[in-house]
Amino acid sequence: MKTAFVAGLLAATCLTSGAHADALDDIISSGTLRCAVVLDFPPMGSRDESNTPIGFDVDYCNDLASALGVEAEIVETPFPERIPALMSGRVDVGVASTSDTLERAKTVGMTIPYFAFEMAVTANEASGVTSFEGMKGKTVGATAGTYEAIALEEQVKEWGTGTFRPYQTQADVFLALSQGQIDATVSTSTVAQANVKTGNFPGISVVGTAPFDTDYVSLFAMREEYGLLNFLNLFINHQVRSGRYAELYEKWVGGEVPNLTASGVYR
Repeated sequence: MKTAFVAGLLAATCLTSGAHADALDDIISSGTLRCAVVLDFPPMGSRDESNTPIGFDVDYCNDLASALGVEAEIVETPFPERIPALMSGRVDVGVASTSDTLERAKTVGMTIPYFAFEMAVTANEASGVTSFEGMKGKTVGATAGTYEAIALEEQVKEWGTGTFRPYQTQADVFLALSQGQIDATVSTSTVAQANVKTGNFPGISVVGTAPFDTDYVSLFAMREEYGLLNFLNLFINHQVRSGRYAELYEKWVGGEVPNLTASGVYR
């Protein structure tokens, strides 16, 4: 009786374990990796003249798909929709410049950092803003849900003066800035320089840096998919060790490659 009970319990356990799909195996079996990528965030993600997705994150997704032996599918995903796209099953992985906040980690699994952003202040030249402190009392804005938007809104509250306006996309932010609807914004230095260089937003310029912490961003997947998350972490490690991370940074951004480590934490 006891032996039969134990055998039955083990069989039930095996059946239960076997019923749980593994996302890593599923991706490999399907032959396709669906990546959530923000395509209004150059140089991380955008479209070229033929409407083809390009950018650091696009190349990173392609590299990941190659490592998995599958084809990459770029799923255009605005900033506010990145995590909902994963939770709804529309994508397998987020390669979308996503800050590794503790709040997000309650919902999805975050990897070690694959990129790091420094923050810059871009102002409308008619606003008189020439520094971060010069934003005090002004109307400022940023893309809703991003690290810099959260930090900037908190700063406006701390100053006790001025107005913060959230926008759906980076393009909306810089258009509002160019049109004088806001006086200044804080964004990553990569985004700031890229948007100024396009010439699509006349009358704006990068005027300095913002004293916000370095924004470490992670890939993300469903938090219970440990096999996939372990693979993603090792993939990031190999991107750095192989020199591919530095190669992509030089291709899309240029200049000194940001360190992905935090002293005493990431090694």
